[in-house]
Amino acid sequence: MSEPLTKVDSAVQGLSSSPPKETKHRRASSSAAGVMNINDLQEAGIELQIAKETQKLGWKINTSPSTVEDKDYLKKLLTTPPVKKIDLHFPLGLEVTARNLKGVTIKDALDAIHKQFKKRADDELELPYLAGFEWDKEESWTRLIVHLKKDAGQQNVSKKNKKKGNTEE
Repeated sequence: MSEPLTKVDSAVQGLSSSPPKETKHRRASSSAAGVMNINDLQEAGIELQIAKETQKLGWKINTSPSTVEDKDYLKKLLTTPPVKKIDLHFPLGLEVTARNLKGVTIKDALDAIHKQFKKRADDELELPYLAGFEWDKEESWTRLIVHLKKDAGQQNVSKKNKKKGNTEE
């Protein structure tokens, strides 16, 4: 039983046949460069800028974000500098969180809002349209206040209707 080992056993010999593996955080590659954590921004005192396009959407909160007229707005980042996640606070107390490791886009925010309101009927919503977002650093640095309104307001729909009218004539 005391025969010498013929194969090299790294546990016994103290040798390693392969270089030691470098351990990395698993999600390091999925987050984009330049995308910050909202808490880090607060510590550094970096202020947020909200995309003005959110005020032009005329989006009904109980409909899918894909119903937005101008699809290019959905791809834009919600804030500058981009953040991984941000809380969206409604005046009545509801709070939802929009997340995207590559930077929260307008679509991510609309998806988070839609998830809360998709089962509500039109007559249940007093203010069914998104008016925009507000960042109030005095109240809370890490969240945006969601503003709603009664009607969609001015949209680009009228321009498309005029174009359709011209082609039919």
